[in-house]
Amino acid sequence: MTGTVTPAPGAAKPARVRRRVPIRTPHQAAKAGSGRLGGPLAALPWALPAFVFVGVLLVYPFFRGVYGSFFEDNGFTSSFTGFDNYARLTDDPVFGRSVLNTLMWVAGTLLLPVLAGLLIAVATHRTRFGGIAQLVVVLPFAVSGAATAVLWNFMLTSDGAVNQVLRGVGLDGWTQTWLLEWPQNTLAMIVASTWQATGLNVVLFAIGLRAIPRETVEAAALDGASGWRMFRYVTLPQLRAVTVVVVGMAIVNSLKAFDMIWILTKGGPSRSSETLALSMYRETFRLFHVGYGSAIALVLSVIVVASSWMYLRRQMPDTGTAKS
Repeated sequence: MTGTVTPAPGAAKPARVRRRVPIRTPHQAAKAGSGRLGGPLAALPWALPAFVFVGVLLVYPFFRGVYGSFFEDNGFTSSFTGFDNYARLTDDPVFGRSVLNTLMWVAGTLLLPVLAGLLIAVATHRTRFGGIAQLVVVLPFAVSGAATAVLWNFMLTSDGAVNQVLRGVGLDGWTQTWLLEWPQNTLAMIVASTWQATGLNVVLFAIGLRAIPRETVEAAALDGASGWRMFRYVTLPQLRAVTVVVVGMAIVNSLKAFDMIWILTKGGPSRSSETLALSMYRETFRLFHVGYGSAIALVLSVIVVASSWMYLRRQMPDTGTAKS
């Protein structure tokens, strides 16, 4: 008969044998873990869909566009032309006007929506009806760009609402063909874009204002700061991070402006109000100059990336370690 042997009372317990666990250096541990999915490759299955998504929708079209810019392609036949499409850019007056209009859009969307958003957010901050005023300004942002363009087309045509109001108050000399002459057609569209884009800037600046510590404002007030001095030396520096985001978004959105211009003027008259984005679309999908349109798209991409990178590089704080 076998059974469990119970030690007698008072007898010494057998010593426990401890296993020695080998100590591995970090290099050995990383080398051992790199061969299985639980190591540094553990996140790969989760990141792979994002890599595929970005590759299919961004990376491949970009390199395909670069490749296509070296060909003369009308959608049916294709022949290699080298840098002829880029040489053609320098001799094309429409391309030059598109660059000028694009620069006007950048300047206009930096001066008008950003400045108006900042002033409205500061003026309505912590006021009695400030929330209602901000809501009224934000509402146009909820309207799509196409719907905004249709509304402003109704207002800016020769017999539209703006000219009717001017005639009604006796200012007949101020009436204009707002969308038929350059540069006032581009300026009028910038104003229409400002009406829609200001709301988002108000929201972002209002969030930044609420994030300013009350103690900072109270301390500045005790030191005698008020009005312009309070705004210049306390409020504005505290809004630096939000301003970087707002200005960066304004630059990118102005460089790719398309829907409002297409609906209001279709780039006319005589392609005088085209921007680079509109010229790229017209050359590629309307005139079937696919290679030339790809060259314009590449130039636009370089401008967007370069301007964004230079702006953010100047605005972001230096993260380098200070020398001891």
